[in-house]
Amino acid sequence: MIQLSPEVFASPLHYAKLPVEELVSRIARRKAELNAVILGHYYQRVEIQAVADFLGDSLRLSQQAASTDADVIVFCGVHFMAETAKIVSPDKTVLMPDLYAGCPMADFVTADALRKLKARHPEAVVVAYVNSTAAVKAESDICCTSANAVKIVNSVARDRTVIFVPDKNLAEYVATKTGRRCVSAAAEARGAAFQAGDIIAWDGHCYVHDDLAIEELEQAQRDHPNAKVVIHPEARSDLLERADFVVSTSGMADLATQYDELIIGTERGLIDKLQEQYPEKTFVPISRAAVCGNMKVNTLAKLAWCLDNLEHEVKLDETIRLKAESALRRMLDLSGGRIEPTAEEKQFEDAAAKARGCGCG
Repeated sequence: MIQLSPEVFASPLHYAKLPVEELVSRIARRKAELNAVILGHYYQRVEIQAVADFLGDSLRLSQQAASTDADVIVFCGVHFMAETAKIVSPDKTVLMPDLYAGCPMADFVTADALRKLKARHPEAVVVAYVNSTAAVKAESDICCTSANAVKIVNSVARDRTVIFVPDKNLAEYVATKTGRRCVSAAAEARGAAFQAGDIIAWDGHCYVHDDLAIEELEQAQRDHPNAKVVIHPEARSDLLERADFVVSTSGMADLATQYDELIIGTERGLIDKLQEQYPEKTFVPISRAAVCGNMKVNTLAKLAWCLDNLEHEVKLDETIRLKAESALRRMLDLSGGRIEPTAEEKQFEDAAAKARGCGCG
């Protein structure tokens, strides 16, 4: 049985008073005691990334953790990511440093609301972006990532309607790439006309990407006229139309190896990490205010407290977990069973790991 650390404090506030060096040492020692692995999303604080065993996108982080012999997974990300880790590693203990690290995009759709939409369109195929809760995944037929969303929707027969949740911007992007018409779920509820094969898009969005402004992009282009423009598909269509590349965060890591000057439309955490990795290159954020506050609620103090107290554990109803896993597995079957890193992304992650060292303190 996993034991609590004998040297625990009452709350993360007590840990926050400790020097960074002591927190790092505590985390390393406790991680060894628990046989734990720490996952850090690209959008995490730099100090969290520094102690993480793996850095990357949410789904591949969960896959990496599942492939280890760790007994405990600590996911430094947001809630749906920790749920995904539990979906693919049901026998491991999954912890989160802060339960309030939620995802507003994922919260746009609930399982109950999705069931009601499905009832009106029983013939439709439900595609759930991985940025969704386990309960929503369980109500879906197949999952997708931002990198493979076009491929997943193209795998659906052209005469079958697709319900796409929860991101309207990604749904609209997929519609343009697949030649399907996109109708918002809100418009459909009001009686808007649609036809078989259309995409019915849930009206959710990522506030970080949706808030990127065309004026900011134009200013960045004036300041850096030779830079290529790279934007995440969660951004609005008016920005995507101006992009040289529309790619996921992992795709941005690939492009960083190929170009010396990029204007990037995504969360600042990834851009700052790329600049650290390639100091001789120029990476310009479309918006310097593109920060996910939900990701940043995780801190070293909360991580140390989490490990010492085995909090907060993520648990899933087994029926929901199995249904959600089925939707994920269908996606992975179309991707060869695993989302593998490209050579460039692997190089980026390996270099980051070398910079961290072993973490022994």
